[in-house]
Amino acid sequence: MNKYSLTYFFRKIRLPWVNREYKDSTFKLFFNNKKALLDLYNAINETTYKDPDDLIINTLDNAIFLCMVNNLSFIIDTSLNIYVHQSTKCPNMPLRTLFYASKLLAQIVDEKKLYSSKIQKIPEPHFIVFYNGLDELPKTSIYRLSDMYDSDSKEHDLELIVHIININLVKNKNLMESCEKLLGYSTYVSKVHEFSATMSTAEAVSHAIDYCIKHNILRDFFQKERKAITMVSLYEYDQAGHIELIREEALEQGIAQGSKKTLNDLNALNAYLIKSNRMDDLARSTQDPQYQAQLLQEMHDNEK
Repeated sequence: MNKYSLTYFFRKIRLPWVNREYKDSTFKLFFNNKKALLDLYNAINETTYKDPDDLIINTLDNAIFLCMVNNLSFIIDTSLNIYVHQSTKCPNMPLRTLFYASKLLAQIVDEKKLYSSKIQKIPEPHFIVFYNGLDELPKTSIYRLSDMYDSDSKEHDLELIVHIININLVKNKNLMESCEKLLGYSTYVSKVHEFSATMSTAEAVSHAIDYCIKHNILRDFFQKERKAITMVSLYEYDQAGHIELIREEALEQGIAQGSKKTLNDLNALNAYLIKSNRMDDLARSTQDPQYQAQLLQEMHDNEK
């Protein structure tokens, strides 16, 4: 199966979940072209492909699917590669990539031919997540679809493996040195994080770009794409901050609701014990949390 036959079989599919109102990620700005992707692929796989046209980009067009906006998909030789950038840990990536890969494969294979007696060849999928968040992760790790199964079986009829590569500057030095653009991207993100400790996000982004230009780190790229990188970076950090704020508010609301429910339960228990003239139990419950829990369960059982 060569690149020309694969191109011939690509089909445009109407997807009900397409959302055209989104921004590309900074990661995609750096790698959304054939040469950059080929360099990254060669660095990861220790291959020596030279011609960018050996690579066919087939990222789903303008689509948000399970927040997979940070992904790039391409075919080279007989492999389908899905590269995703993440700044947070997400052990659910195997299921997300399974859904996404099925949509990509639907572009390649005409479903009518699946009923043929002749086997339909497809490129072999490979899944990589590039991680550069603040949580500590090893240089490389693996998420498996089977880790998500609600069973203890040892053998699985369906498995999917996602390789996690930590691209923070202190990790995977050899990989960084073999891919200039990955090193530049990681340096830029690291500097944004560093400068954000004492500056606004806008100032941190501007200073990080200046740093890269001054130190000849992808100088031409940062000079040419400065406006786009700035806009996308600000959007990403605003979104990340907004999501974190929502999480914090939800946690605070949950704690408040939980505290209110606990207080109501204790007041009801006190009234229940007083009404039953069980003053000794009331006194003991204030000193013994386990006994208090038993009394609460008794009260709820009697209410049924």
